[in-house]
Amino acid sequence: MAIAKLGTVVLDCPDPVALAGFYAQVLGGEIEEVEDAGEEWVELNGTGGTTLAFQLAPGFVPPAWPSPNGSQQFHLDLDVTNLDAAEKEVLALGATVLDAADRTRTFRVYADPAGHPFCLCAG
Repeated sequence: MAIAKLGTVVLDCPDPVALAGFYAQVLGGEIEEVEDAGEEWVELNGTGGTTLAFQLAPGFVPPAWPSPNGSQQFHLDLDVTNLDAAEKEVLALGATVLDAADRTRTFRVYADPAGHPFCLCAG
């Protein structure tokens, strides 16, 4: 029996509203500011999955990927029906390519505007 269930995935970032806007464009859903949190905590709901939240982190340093001296900490796998089309869209929204040279793979790695790695996966 499980002890808990996953409630929210939280990304630290320098600008929660801007990063929530990026993921709203990628995943859909509605951006909601949490009462009494101002722009320090913003949630993206209605994506058909777990709530994605964005927390203000002054002095935020994005994870390095790949890095022999550290880890990426975590990343999001985002399933898409067309890798090429999805790639064009996320790049237009401000994502950057981390590892997408091998076009034969079923995934490609990017960073969101705050530097968090995510993968577009053929799904």
